[in-house]
Amino acid sequence: MARIIKFEKNDCTPCDQVSTFLDGKGIAYERVNPYDDPELAVKYKVRTVPTVLVLEETEVKKRIIGFKPEELDELAKL
Repeated sequence: MARIIKFEKNDCTPCDQVSTFLDGKGIAYERVNPYDDPELAVKYKVRTVPTVLVLEETEVKKRIIGFKPEELDELAKL
């Protein structure tokens, strides 16, 4: 089963848009602030927020940067 991680920070409008979209679709995900967990951000090469990663084990299968509803909608099929 895939694991979805959303890298976000406070006061980020696109981050809020992504959360609202994912919540509305009932997609389960973990929230990570890259400033609070820099090791994880470095591990997955996250350089900007919002970044949504779909992981299988520890391998990144999909990376979505920014608010892209058409790409985020694909996550509901996982």
